[in-house]
Amino acid sequence: MVKEKFTQLEETVLEKIDGLDVRDKLFERSFNHSDIERNRFMLKGALASEGYDWWWHSFTGHNKKTGEEKAFFIEFFTVNPELGGDEPVFGQLPANKKNGVKPSYVMIKAGCWGENARQLHRFFGWKQVNIKEDAPFQISADNCFLSESRTLGKVEVSAEDAAAHPEWMCDAGKMVWDLNIEKNIAFNVGYGASWASRELDAFEMFWHAEGMKTFYNGSVILDGEEYIVDKDSCYGYADKNWGKDFTSPWVWLASSHLKSKISGQWLENTAFDIGGGRPKIRTGQTFDNVILGAMWYEGEPYEFNFSRFWTLTKTKFYCHEGDDEITWQVEQETPLAKMIAEISCQKKDMLLINYEAPNGEKLHNRLWNGGNGKGEIKLYKKILKTKDTDSEKKAEFKWELVDDMEAYNIGCEYGEYDKK
Repeated sequence: MVKEKFTQLEETVLEKIDGLDVRDKLFERSFNHSDIERNRFMLKGALASEGYDWWWHSFTGHNKKTGEEKAFFIEFFTVNPELGGDEPVFGQLPANKKNGVKPSYVMIKAGCWGENARQLHRFFGWKQVNIKEDAPFQISADNCFLSESRTLGKVEVSAEDAAAHPEWMCDAGKMVWDLNIEKNIAFNVGYGASWASRELDAFEMFWHAEGMKTFYNGSVILDGEEYIVDKDSCYGYADKNWGKDFTSPWVWLASSHLKSKISGQWLENTAFDIGGGRPKIRTGQTFDNVILGAMWYEGEPYEFNFSRFWTLTKTKFYCHEGDDEITWQVEQETPLAKMIAEISCQKKDMLLINYEAPNGEKLHNRLWNGGNGKGEIKLYKKILKTKDTDSEKKAEFKWELVDDMEAYNIGCEYGEYDKK
């Protein structure tokens, strides 16, 4: 069924493409190749009045005085630019919900996980924002700035304002940052987010991870405490999403802080990224319970990507919200490789992250989001084994363990829409 749906979509996509050289790029062998065109501003055409686009960054810093570790995130979220003006328009205001007014703003989301996890939001009307839309993109509003190589900003919300403005969907606190960015390993998901797919608005939600391993360097000041962010201990990650709506269930797992249980060595050139849930294509069809996954293991690519249907990827996943923790179990397999991940994160270290969709609805009200997940990942490859018997040499294909890894500082997310 997945192959049939994607074959139909591929035929439509290829109608937008001239030249076999472009067609061949649909079948890239390795996912680790940069494409900053996918990081450009996407809210054109229909998405200008019914779309969102965001750039996400997460990383770890250490308290300058005590050395305490703290995980942070920064996001630049944009929605419905064509409907905007001097001031932000909030879809969750009761009057706007009643009258069907859609949200329109740029939101700077910043915060931390762990003890006192929080999300802080600062909003700008579209006339307050400058964007360099083409690649390499840049976005700027007052003293908040983001590009491919730098971000700085300030978000401050008082307890009184957070309580008085539930439409802001945020907590109270103050965070200031200045960081250099160097994206090291990419997860390019292939033609599912290609130019032709974007032109067709083929999916309701697109994803590109330009930095599934990213080096950050600089500092963050959270509520007056300074944290140093160093490229060798930041375990950073950068991606983006855009489209007309979100997915449910929503699953995301990623880390570049892994250690081999076999050799005892830290894996300095390794990262994994898993994401998906229930993507929908423009025809209205959905792909139930499918995941995109990739492991860059010490320079070797292992990809588990349902949108590359020719790889024959099979996926099983289970996510569970318990009393004290969220757990993920993901098993992905192709004829050549297999990855099994078992991840957990304590709910006390997480937060319920808030977004409203371009149509003004807020259906994700239990979207758990964290940066302190831990777990185990086993990676296998298919090999030919032979052995001698009394009468002949017997050969069979078996799974060989590439590595059994401990994973730390895992970015993680799970949630489903409210049931109506």
